[in-house]
Amino acid sequence: MNGTAAPSRVADGTAATAALRARVAALCALFEHVARTRMAGLPLLHAGLAVHAEGFEPEADGRCAWGVLLTPWFMNLVRLPLAADASMALPGRSCARTVGCERLDFIGAHDPGLGAYEICSLFSPMSAFVDQAAAVATAQAVLAELRRPPPGPATPPGPAPEPARRALLLGRSAGFAREA
Repeated sequence: MNGTAAPSRVADGTAATAALRARVAALCALFEHVARTRMAGLPLLHAGLAVHAEGFEPEADGRCAWGVLLTPWFMNLVRLPLAADASMALPGRSCARTVGCERLDFIGAHDPGLGAYEICSLFSPMSAFVDQAAAVATAQAVLAELRRPPPGPATPPGPAPEPARRALLLGRSAGFAREA
């Protein structure tokens, strides 16, 4: 399986970009290993899918990054710490996180080689996907929706239209429409 990380919007060449790419590569390597060992031969695996990381980008404070991890058995939103002091849910514990305009439940996980991370299940098993391209397109759509800017403040309604004098004289409201 070939794990890949989609490019980040962070400027290339920075230490933060290098750290992000290294963390995402380590995440992919972990799940490629799991696929070859613990998951090998299980009937729920989708043979047409490979481990792939999509759209990992840092949060505003730079302490964590999140994106989508695809495997032959699941698609999860993953929150991955980039800084040692990033607060993460304890393994097996649920933690509500705000992602874009959504409030999602993440579950803490830990691997000795990767460290702590959090996952939010999107799809499992992956049998609904025709192929890798369809799974990646779905991951991209999920990320686009979660990264959509919050809606601006609602525009207050304008003043009510003034009723016409004729409508006032005839006892009709301003919204009255005459049938033809």
